[in-house]
Amino acid sequence: MLTSFSACQTVELIVPEASIPIQHYLRQPQRLVKALVDPTRTEQLSPECFRLKMRPLHFMTLSVQPTVDMNVWAEPDGKIHLRSVGCEIRGVEYVNQRFKLELVGQLVPRSQGGTTQLQGRADLKVQVDLPPPLMLAPKPLIETTGNGLLRSVLLTIKQRLMHRLLLDYRTWVASQQFNTDASADAPLFAASQFATNKFSSNNSAV
Repeated sequence: MLTSFSACQTVELIVPEASIPIQHYLRQPQRLVKALVDPTRTEQLSPECFRLKMRPLHFMTLSVQPTVDMNVWAEPDGKIHLRSVGCEIRGVEYVNQRFKLELVGQLVPRSQGGTTQLQGRADLKVQVDLPPPLMLAPKPLIETTGNGLLRSVLLTIKQRLMHRLLLDYRTWVASQQFNTDASADAPLFAASQFATNKFSSNNSAV
């Protein structure tokens, strides 16, 4: 029995003012992926493609763990796009051959009145041919359970985004400032070392 489930989630997040606009941070999709997903469950396949091993999903008597390949890319203005390009259910071949997942999302920085706000939306759809034992369950119950499961997945992503993205952004800004200060101090340090060495050399000659 082919069954479809769907869910969507939106997010709005005010970005605290920093010395480097968040648009510069968002041009590095790999940082966003690491903020959203546990790094131990993420594999970077190319500059814009990531393999994400999701946590096990429990649907009635069925338990599956999707592995999703995602394309994540940024526009010059910092707008982030993500789109699933492949999915595999490992260990449950019956479901793997009858399972289709589509995830599409975007995150857009918008500046207004001196503040920047991130606005995002994600849409998740799943089509699956349920195994025989689940075919006997009432269709409304199956659809309600499946849609609720997808909503919980997107809600988890939203919560990680709201708690981790701004933290990683502040960390990134601090590292950029440290590197800039270190580069600016390098010529002064070199000049100081040269003067010290010259003074030592002159004293040795006396």
